[in-house]
Formats: sequence, C-alpha cells, structure tokens
Amino acid sequence: MKANKISVIGAGNVGAATAFSLMMNKVASEIVIYDIDHKKAEGEALDIYQGTSLVAPVLVNAGTIEDTKDSDIVIITAGAAQKPGETRLDLVNKNITIYQKLIPEIVAQNPNSILLVVSNPVDILTYITWKISGFPKERVIGSGTVLDTSRFKSSIAREFNIDARNVHGYIIGEHGDSEIAVYSRTNIGGITFDEYYKKQRIKEKGFKERIAKEVKNAAYEIISRKGYTNYAVAVAVTRICTAILRDEKSILTTSSYLDGQYHVSDVYLSTPTIIGRKGVLEILEFDLAAEEQLAFEESANIIKNMIKESNLE
Repeated sequence: MKANKISVIGAGNVGAATAFSLMMNKVASEIVIYDIDHKKAEGEALDIYQGTSLVAPVLVNAGTIEDTKDSDIVIITAGAAQKPGETRLDLVNKNITIYQKLIPEIVAQNPNSILLVVSNPVDILTYITWKISGFPKERVIGSGTVLDTSRFKSSIAREFNIDARNVHGYIIGEHGDSEIAVYSRTNIGGITFDEYYKKQRIKEKGFKERIAKEVKNAAYEIISRKGYTNYAVAVAVTRICTAILRDEKSILTTSSYLDGQYHVSDVYLSTPTIIGRKGVLEILEFDLAAEEQLAFEESANIIKNMIKESNLE
C-alpha cells in the first residue's frame, strides 16, 4: 500500500490541531509541518510525534517548503488570524500578499498534489490559490462549510435530543455571514425537517432562524471566549483528507469551483460535492427553495464583489 504524505502549511492554532487530528486518525503515514517560525513548527511536530507510539507509526516532522515535496495533499492554514469583532472577509487584504508568495513555492514542490485551503476567508483564498497555482479546479479545494454543516446537524440534534449522525442537511454558500441553511433538504432519519419538527410539538417562533443564526455566529462566539477556533475545524479538515486518500467518494460541502451550477459561475462556494482521490469528482445539484436559491446567488455576489474590490482576478 502506497504511503500517504500530507503537508500542513502553518503551525498556528488550526495547523497544529489539524496535524494532531491527522495523526490521531491515522490518515497519513507522513506529516510535514511548515511554518515561517521554524521553532514553533519543530515544537508542534515533536509534541505530536511523541504520541505516535500509542497510536500508529506516523512520521511527523517540521520542515521547509522543499520538504513538502511530492505530498498527496497540501493543507494551507497559513495567514493572518481572525480577531474578535473581525469578519472572515476582513482578512482578505491581510492574506492575499502571503498567498501570492506562498502558493508558487508550494506548487513548485508539489505539481501533482491536491491543495486544500483552510485559511479565511476560505472561499476567496481558494479562488486565489486556484488562479495562482494553475492547477485544474478539481485539485484546489476549500474546507468550505464542512464545519458549518457539522455545526448545523449538531445543533438540530441537540434540540431534538437525537444522534447528530442521523441528521442529514447542509449549510451552503459562503463560509461566513451569508451562508444558507438548506432546511428544504434537511431530514432526520428520512423524515423531512418540517414533519419531524411538527411531531415534536415545539411552539417556539423563529426556531429555524435561531438555529441558522447560532451556526453562522458559532465562530464569533468561540473567538470571543478563547480567541480562536481550532479543534472542530481540524476534525472537518481530517474528514476531507480521509475522503480524498481513501477515495471514498463522500459527499461533503467543500468550497468548490462553480461553473454554472445553481446558476452561479466563476466563484468558489460550498455545495454538496463528491470528494475522492482526484479531488472534486462531481458537484451535486438539486432544486433549492426559492428563498434559498436567491440567498445562494446573493452569497456568490458577495464573494465575487470582494474579489473584484481586492483586484484579485
């Protein structure tokens, strides 16, 4: 069986948690951590590696960009961190300069890799990565709303006191303030959300809106308390990497390049996407409720306008 190599670019809170999650879940046989602060990367690599004898024989090292050579997946978490009171879109101008220098260096060492962008604003930075890298769109993926979808299902499960794994639904659009909770396609054990909700005899007005707002604001709530988010996003990134390396053909709401799907083009947004060894295999398309479709198109316009304003094209 071919050994799998994953490189994590950025040893900050998200990068370190991601490397740790990858090791704990035995996703790769080799993990390389790169950071401009090499001592920080060394510290994280040593800390993670010293637990491998209790988990699995995973080689974990801090390295240079050259040491990432021939990675199967390069996970990009580098960039300015989101601060309290700051939206993901506020980060654009801070991170674009970093990416213009970083992406060509990564591509030079990893011409056949899949690039998985995690840094925020993820939809914009994934688009930029695709443009700079010259890679086919299938091999440039954003972590998108995989985490938001998990938050959505977990919130519904908590309210109904059921296993979150039996809740099936999606958050689509921007990973951020304009994301959309697709209640029209949400079901619990095959029962539509509206039907299940009715059976619970819940009388709260605005129940759907409250859950969607909680999901949208989840990161802000965490950041206001601990200064950053890292654990759940690391789990989401690990899930994407697992789907890729095992060629699972799993359906995940990654940020993928849209070329007419849902009447939207030339933008990276999250939609249910089949993910496998070659990256994006297929973007699933289904009818949305009228208000969901309008909200999705508005979400696309927000991202596209930000790209234009930042002269990223």
